[in-house]
Amino acid sequence: MELDMTKGSPFRLIVKFMIPIILGNLFQQLYNLADTVIVGRFVGVQALAAVGATGTISFLILGFLQGLTTGFTVQTAQRFGAGDMEGMKKSVGNAAVLSVAVTVVMTAASVLCMDWLLRVMQTPDDIMQMSKTYILIICWGMGCSVLYNLLSSILRAVGNSRVPLYFLILSAAINVVGDLVLIINFHMGVAGAAIATVASQGISGVLCLVYMIKKVPLLSLRKEHFRLDPWCVRNQVFIGLPMALQFSITAVGTIMVQAALNLLGSTVIAAYTAAGKVEQLVTQVFVAMGMTMATYCGQNRGVNDLERIKKGGRIAFWISSVYAVVIYVAVQFALPWIIRLFVSGDVTEVLGYARTYIGICGLFFIPLGMIYIYRNLMQSCGYGFLPMMGGVVELVSRAVLAVVAARLLSYEGVCLANASAWCFAGIFLYIAYRFTMKKMERDKAAAYL
Repeated sequence: MELDMTKGSPFRLIVKFMIPIILGNLFQQLYNLADTVIVGRFVGVQALAAVGATGTISFLILGFLQGLTTGFTVQTAQRFGAGDMEGMKKSVGNAAVLSVAVTVVMTAASVLCMDWLLRVMQTPDDIMQMSKTYILIICWGMGCSVLYNLLSSILRAVGNSRVPLYFLILSAAINVVGDLVLIINFHMGVAGAAIATVASQGISGVLCLVYMIKKVPLLSLRKEHFRLDPWCVRNQVFIGLPMALQFSITAVGTIMVQAALNLLGSTVIAAYTAAGKVEQLVTQVFVAMGMTMATYCGQNRGVNDLERIKKGGRIAFWISSVYAVVIYVAVQFALPWIIRLFVSGDVTEVLGYARTYIGICGLFFIPLGMIYIYRNLMQSCGYGFLPMMGGVVELVSRAVLAVVAARLLSYEGVCLANASAWCFAGIFLYIAYRFTMKKMERDKAAAYL
């Protein structure tokens, strides 16, 4: 069911659209969490550390592709909001062709460079082989991730956030079953976890494709829609590339943090991995809010309703800020029970490190929410440079503290690296948002002269 977000109550539309995305993101995180929990409990702490040590590489590669595919579909939302159905279909066809080409190149490049990346990150010798096995399977299967991310972004661009959720729930169930069968019954270790993840993502993507072909005539494409249109491609690359680079810039900073963390040993890596998974789970509301703003603001930018965009931004900020305070308190109480999901036996040492991470980073959840809101708002309005510079601010903040933490072998410094990045980037992007809105208002006023 398509949703026109240019009319009606912004609060109700934002909440209605966001809830299925939150649920979908939670299920996606849960099947990622299933890898971590099952690996940690049934394979061991070293295997858990091996999966955790590759997380930043996954974020670098898959984050780049996700940013690119999301950026490609900003034009889809704008054309849909403007009522230009032919232009919308052309944007979908061109996005598909570009996504296939980029996936082929990225798969080859990531597989060829993986040994070098793992060495640069100072991956400990005792987990090197397991880390390599896990991440190479993820890389070979990145086409499955791209398929789902592209098609779900297209559906969200036309206001449909429920169908991707339904397929993701089914996919999550398949992933958990796959983990249990491949790891426990077939003793495939981290390879089994990676295979289950890739297969479940592929199933989500295929189901989205079948649904679009059978049930969404609005997205019924003809051969000519797949012919690359220079203006369309230029617009999609202009928006998509900064979004992709912003993910990659952020990931480079995260890799520096991971490299500093790898100097502290497998137990610390395992604790950081477990705490990081908890953080990723509870911050999915911010991610969902950002994705909602991308569609909401993209459609309203299509009709050039700037007041409605600003109102949506204010609503999103207050929802995410209230949630940030509530979830920080809740996680502090629940953390001991959560950590026991990841590690069997004595959890005292792991819990101590995990509590330090959550205690520091959780204080900065409000600026993290601001990053997702204002970054997606500006990108969906066609402004990609300042959001990308927000990623540079994150990179510099992380890099400085990561270098200091590595020299001092300080775990607290590693934790502060993420927190400082969120704080400085959140402030920067809010200022950039105010600047961008004033520019759009001046441009709109000039158009009426």
